[in-house]
Amino acid sequence: MSIDENTLGVSRGRRAARGLPVGSTGARSLRQARAAGATLGTGYLGFGAAVVAAVQAVYGLVFFLSHLSLYPSVAPALLAWLIYIAAFIGTTALVIIRGERLTGRVFAVICVVLSLVVALDLIAIWPLHDIGSFATASVAVGFGLLPIVTLRPARELIAATAVLFVVLVIAVLATTPITAETGPQQISVVALAILPPAITIVVVQRFRRMVTVELDRVLVQSNVSQPRFAVGMLASDELARLDLAAEKLLDGVANGDVPLPLEPKVASQAASLATELRLHLIEGRRETWLYHAVTESEYLGRAVKLVDPSSLAGLLAPPQRDGLLQAVWLLLGDTKTRTPGTTITLTLGPITAAPMTTISAAGRSVEVPIVIATTGIRRNRVTPATWNALERAGQYTAATHDSSVRVTVRCIVDNPAES
Repeated sequence: MSIDENTLGVSRGRRAARGLPVGSTGARSLRQARAAGATLGTGYLGFGAAVVAAVQAVYGLVFFLSHLSLYPSVAPALLAWLIYIAAFIGTTALVIIRGERLTGRVFAVICVVLSLVVALDLIAIWPLHDIGSFATASVAVGFGLLPIVTLRPARELIAATAVLFVVLVIAVLATTPITAETGPQQISVVALAILPPAITIVVVQRFRRMVTVELDRVLVQSNVSQPRFAVGMLASDELARLDLAAEKLLDGVANGDVPLPLEPKVASQAASLATELRLHLIEGRRETWLYHAVTESEYLGRAVKLVDPSSLAGLLAPPQRDGLLQAVWLLLGDTKTRTPGTTITLTLGPITAAPMTTISAAGRSVEVPIVIATTGIRRNRVTPATWNALERAGQYTAATHDSSVRVTVRCIVDNPAES
């Protein structure tokens, strides 16, 4: 595991979309959530989508059977429905058996089968010159994509939906005279086939993003309770690995399994372990909880710059830490809605004497000034919850600089020299 990974298991500076390398606690959590294929509870959304697709298929099949007499050739349309029903049942059974997983090859086969369904349905109704009034199985194909939205990447579903849209539009334009009477029906049937999967793709993507952001926030929030200097969540995993390797080596020496003097290869491994342990312990004496909270987060790491040369963040009490970190999250807001180039610079220090009105009876309080300088965040965008969070950190003053908000927080903390 690399200590340069954030809580989502992504190397610092890389986007989560590039994958989830093994290692971090957050990456393990996401891998467990994705073990069954449908990520972070989207399996429930997939089940609901399958129910909707089944209900629509029943309606479409009833409509088809009630208009059999109008079809010049029933065989292609009937075959299309039989293939669609078989594909729907087969895919559902496969997903249940394999634990909500759908490989790329299986999805490609499903797309080919669904393409055949659309082709047969259009062949059957082509002589009727009214796609909007008689399309049934081809419309059901759009609903059939709904459960797959939770099992495959969005780009694949977008491509499949786009192909279906193009095919239906071409079929309508090629066979149906567009008039004031027929136009609305043609538009309605195309929308009925395309809009459900398109809307579902957006909903599932937003849901996944919401849960991923909250997961990242919860994992980062655990740094609030850390000591003044800490090795961080990711480095803790690395230390556990190094400690286990050292214990195995020492146990081997104690049991006689590893003869003394050590062989050059074993001695080199022992020296590497010692060096890595020393480096981690040295880092743990100069990196504060705030440093780890920023660098280990996929979202804070992109937009937040920390300037804390004296490691003053470690002096803040847990309620002050929680308020400061929550305020930063709220200032950033949703990465999809904030303006491009939005950044926050956190500057802590230099430490000063606390005002006389706030000095405790023992006279052991000092003031740690914190300047939150933002770029691309206007004051009218700051929510009341942000100000409430800042109040927990200390007294604050807000100003506007270059159309961006700038906040100065006065945190009263215990004097470390008196501890």
